[in-house]
Amino acid sequence: MHENVSGVIEHIIFRNKENGYTVFTLRADGEELTCVGFFADIQEGSGIDAGGTYTEHFSYGTQFRIESYTIREPESAEAIETYLASGAVKGIGKVLAGRIVKHFGEDALRIMEEEPERLQEIKGISPGKAREIGARTAEQAGMRRAMMFLEGYGITLKMSIRIYKEYGEDIYTILKENPYRMAEDIDGIGFLTADRIAARAGIEAESEYRLRSGILYVLSLAGSEGNVYLPEDELLMRASRLLGVEEPPVERALASLVFDHRVVTKNGGEDQDGGRIVYYSHFYYLELNAARKLLDLSGSMNVSEEAVAGKVDRLSGLSGITLEEEQKKAVILSAVSGVMILTGGPGTGKTTTINEMIRYFRSEHASVLLAAPTGRAAKRMTETTGYEASTIHRMLEISSVNDEEMEHVRFERNEENPLEADVVIIDEMSMVDISLFHSLVSAVAPGTRLILVGDVNQLPSVGPGSVLRDLLKSEAFPSVSLKKIFRQAASSDIVVNAHRIHNGEQIALDNKSRDFFFLRRNDANRIISNIIELIRDKLPSYVKAEPFDIQVLTPMRKGSLGVERLNVILQEYLNPPSRSKTELAHGDRIFRVGDKVMQTKNNYQLGWEIRGKFGIPSEIGSGIFNGDMGIIRNIDEFAKLIEIEFDENRIADYPYSSLDDLEHAYAVTIHKSQGSEYPAVILPLLGGPKMLMTRNLLYTAVTRAKSCVVILGSEEAVRDMIRNETELKRCTSLDLRVKELM
Repeated sequence: MHENVSGVIEHIIFRNKENGYTVFTLRADGEELTCVGFFADIQEGSGIDAGGTYTEHFSYGTQFRIESYTIREPESAEAIETYLASGAVKGIGKVLAGRIVKHFGEDALRIMEEEPERLQEIKGISPGKAREIGARTAEQAGMRRAMMFLEGYGITLKMSIRIYKEYGEDIYTILKENPYRMAEDIDGIGFLTADRIAARAGIEAESEYRLRSGILYVLSLAGSEGNVYLPEDELLMRASRLLGVEEPPVERALASLVFDHRVVTKNGGEDQDGGRIVYYSHFYYLELNAARKLLDLSGSMNVSEEAVAGKVDRLSGLSGITLEEEQKKAVILSAVSGVMILTGGPGTGKTTTINEMIRYFRSEHASVLLAAPTGRAAKRMTETTGYEASTIHRMLEISSVNDEEMEHVRFERNEENPLEADVVIIDEMSMVDISLFHSLVSAVAPGTRLILVGDVNQLPSVGPGSVLRDLLKSEAFPSVSLKKIFRQAASSDIVVNAHRIHNGEQIALDNKSRDFFFLRRNDANRIISNIIELIRDKLPSYVKAEPFDIQVLTPMRKGSLGVERLNVILQEYLNPPSRSKTELAHGDRIFRVGDKVMQTKNNYQLGWEIRGKFGIPSEIGSGIFNGDMGIIRNIDEFAKLIEIEFDENRIADYPYSSLDDLEHAYAVTIHKSQGSEYPAVILPLLGGPKMLMTRNLLYTAVTRAKSCVVILGSEEAVRDMIRNETELKRCTSLDLRVKELM
């Protein structure tokens, strides 16, 4: 229930300078109340009239969450002195605050803002110091006016702070002329928010600023769906519908964007019947430059195929390994080609083939680098090859990011400072988007062999692009597709069923398997009860793993068996509240020591360290990425940090301000599980939207399991997923750029 409180800010407990999140105590009617909220600029001693709701926190008790407020400047001499002594105006400390108030009394704040030259009347304040104090006082008054101004446009307090920090006093001009600038300049303000603000500011529906911003917004939405371009007809139709205007003015705005090089238009390939397609310029040049660099790397090495074949036979003979013809061909091609692609499903011998490649290159005294897109995939690569593998980001030595455009990541390894290796092998290529791939090929020097390995039938990357599929489609690089299932793998129903699912064949759900089980359940609550029992009691001993290593995967975020509901319930049972476990409420989530969590967006600047004996860091780095999973080890309430241990033993200290990018991971979507392998996977499947319940989604989920798959739900839901060949086609064109350059 919404309520109002008034009082004086007594003590600021915590303040995040980046986003304005503040915790303070309020003296109201003689009582002390803890308040939380986002504030542009508040200081101890100020009066406040606030509206919000009371909440009850497990650890901190009653809090008042402020949703709207107005600040009353301190009126009494005592309140003004408290206000100034708190550091409200930089350069004024406790002693100087006392002198100012003693000299000017209740008129002190007015004089500081309107007649700052009079401050020279106080001993120790020079003319320069007086001007400086006056300027800072005016700046604070300007911020308060700006907050009130922005509130009139329906802008939240948290967003107002970002806007004022970006533009300062220019906000009045920007809101009057082109509010759409905010969608481009400020992270967190999208087109829809800017459009609402523009409507209140009286910007016309057919304003060129609005039409251009709407087109770019449609292209950015397409990018979030994995596309690097849209057919022009579809773009105009989507933009016209979004903006509520006819297509001709949208078409003119598009021409303006082309002229300004914000977008690129090309003639499409066969997939688009030769029609025009439109790219965000950034994505077009990522594909074009990646294709150019890849072709620079390709070509034949000065090595005889016959000599390589003979050596491969000798090495495999010494190790007692018999390679199938396609495996041997892959090893030979990796030695004689600048760029080579290896694909195959589970159980087809990709790992054996990679190991024989490494064995060959090591025998030639060649240096080999191994990498994969995620920490879990890199860890698995290390375990299966016996050689150290890292994430692609770590291999490229990520260092920083351009804050204004988060996709512009800076890597220390690049064209000017390439990787020092003779061979680079990348696994799980289906997960690599066009941006990361561009950075990768930029850091590989001509003369270095690049070997790309993956399962083309997995779900595509989260980010834009369809790199592995496009490279195979281009037919420009030597490739081998492994199809034969090896005898040892054929004894696993996980492997056999994965291939049956991929081929559209129905699978046995009769529970005669040792590693693939189906529990027929028609009630979501009963399914959840069984999941808890499986994780807590049944599966750990069966697969010889810890409960937290067992992963629940689901197609959906929403719904009775979606990620959001499952995580709330699973946290309650798998990591319940305890006096011995510190916890923190953040929004509608509670983070608790021992929680299993996942990062939901790339944070290139968040630091981490790997600690050796006695907790001394043995390695430090930066970057926690979308899909990285870890365990909360500690919550430091004093420092406002959460310590999380991620894969590869990386420990990161999360400031409270970064917690919006973190969510629980007792259950994750199948898409987020890409590149990971778990001892056991639990799949609740009771139906859902057809576009989600697809064959390759089920295939991806099943292939995440190493030792055991348990499906709970409806047999018909499983059958329907296998029958559903629907696959959202991505608009990507790396293959066209390769062919164009050839």
